[in-house]
Amino acid sequence: MPLLELRNVSRHYGRLSAVDNVSLSIEAGEFFTLLGPSGCGKTTILRMIAGFDAPDTGQILLDGQDLADTPPERRPLHTVFQSYALFPHLSVAENIEFPLKMAQVAASERARRVRETLEAVSLSDKADAMPQQLSGGQQQRVALARALVNQPRLLLLDEPLAALDHKLREQMQMELIGLQRDLGITFVFVTHHQPEALALSHRIAVMNQGHVEQLDEPSKIYAAPRNRFVAHFIGDINLLDCTLLARENDQLRLAIPGLGEILAPAHTTAQPGQTGAFAIRPEQMLIGDPAQHRDLPNRRDGVVRELLYSGDVTTYKVELANGLHIQALLANVKPGLVQFFEVGDAVSVAWPADAGLFLDA
Repeated sequence: MPLLELRNVSRHYGRLSAVDNVSLSIEAGEFFTLLGPSGCGKTTILRMIAGFDAPDTGQILLDGQDLADTPPERRPLHTVFQSYALFPHLSVAENIEFPLKMAQVAASERARRVRETLEAVSLSDKADAMPQQLSGGQQQRVALARALVNQPRLLLLDEPLAALDHKLREQMQMELIGLQRDLGITFVFVTHHQPEALALSHRIAVMNQGHVEQLDEPSKIYAAPRNRFVAHFIGDINLLDCTLLARENDQLRLAIPGLGEILAPAHTTAQPGQTGAFAIRPEQMLIGDPAQHRDLPNRRDGVVRELLYSGDVTTYKVELANGLHIQALLANVKPGLVQFFEVGDAVSVAWPADAGLFLDA
């Protein structure tokens, strides 16, 4: 039995369907992420799990028990918001102790749990500090500690890292992974930040307009998106409109307007005549001098129109002869070399027949 289950849950605000007939299950000990753009319904789902909002239809079950009649304060879960909501007049230890006091836990037990929780979030030396004396990352850890001190079955996190700078955000991601692994508490995490979801999660539900578009492990969502929305939303990708011409052994023959025929893997049930999109990641593209890659079946000539240097890699936007633009990524492996090509250089782009995939939705 899953720890948490949503069965055909919907929530409407007037004519707006914030959540539309969503069903999903979350296992005990899982780091589960709701990912999607603003307004897709992910925070509404979190609020309904927490009890701050009620579904119009459907059920939310914890350990098989419907939560409909359980008020927020009696649910065995806690929520960490983007704003840390720490009490400025209380020390770090007092902030963490506060929910234990509200639950009328004995003083000796409170002291033990606060001490252990401070150790878990590496803040033992900050017990007597005030919130305003802490960095943003330390304040976030206090907010996490306050949510964890009651040893909840479920921890809900609503964009908790959004206010942090890039470096601190990456550091907190690593700390969250370690905390969740060590404590074994189920995390339900809400974010619109795709790299964060891919890095943290055991499974991801990609949401769009109140629906779950795809629910899977991060590697499968990235490598095998179910439709154009997921492909476009998760990472960078080349999406080229095409028609499936034929199935040949383990390959598909596709026709791309203005580009001609290409070969693609046959992991789809689509049949000849269907239209869709050919999707391929920039890191799957090969880019080189015009004389290179002539042994590959999918190869085109083009000109570099833009480039984006990101330190370890450079992404090139190549314009092909028919005006289509393709993104290709190269690792900057040679010391001191910023990029291999300049804007205006003639290049070839190519990819093997087993790279990319055909999307019919």
